[in-house]
Amino acid sequence: MVWEELKLEGKVALVTGGGRGLGRSMALALAEAGADVVVAARTRDQIEQTAAEIKKLGKRGVAIPADVTVWEQVQSLVDQVVSMLGRIDILVNNAGQGLSKPLMETSAEEWTAVLQTNLTGMFYCCKAVGKYLLAQRSGKVINIASGLGERGLPNSTAFAASKGGVIQLTRCLALEWAPYQVQVNAIGPGWFPDSPGGQESRRYGERLERFIPLGRRGRPEDLQGVVVYLASSASDFMTGEVIFVDGGVLIHA
Repeated sequence: MVWEELKLEGKVALVTGGGRGLGRSMALALAEAGADVVVAARTRDQIEQTAAEIKKLGKRGVAIPADVTVWEQVQSLVDQVVSMLGRIDILVNNAGQGLSKPLMETSAEEWTAVLQTNLTGMFYCCKAVGKYLLAQRSGKVINIASGLGERGLPNSTAFAASKGGVIQLTRCLALEWAPYQVQVNAIGPGWFPDSPGGQESRRYGERLERFIPLGRRGRPEDLQGVVVYLASSASDFMTGEVIFVDGGVLIHA
């Protein structure tokens, strides 16, 4: 019976930033669990490749180019999802932008770009999808946060501030939408080379691994089981939480 709760047959998911890295991996995991999946990003070629992989799994895979920092594009994206697939049940807010730079070297434009993508874009997506989830009184929102939303790190002010905002957005929305049986949770990846915040991981490579209790950096597949759990009925009594998938970094720091 427990495996039945993890199945996503008949569900429709939207994954932003779904063309590569963690977003692609999570989109494929949702499809393997039975969901039809729409992937969105600014780069058409990448999301079309992901959509093709989803189709090979026997599910409907759709690629829709969109910039999450533009409200009108987000509205159009979500309306297209519902028009093409008939509904929307799962939102994975994965689109993100990293920045590794001291505060005094960070321009106002760089600060704004990171916050606009990582936090405002997530707000836009939640608002556009929320219209449908609240009306149907069911749904799952999965926001991609970061361990840096909980702990500080030099040269990460803009990124860490944006991810701290993501965590609070998750908690506040979880309370607002609980009466509608919509669960809002977050995943906090640690050092993943393919994540928006992975510059430090790529730059320092193996030197970072001694700070990770499990002794290695993350791999895209490390998020697959977590995202399926949070998207499924198995997590119906869980909301407002952040699951950190970081090899133990936060408890070790």
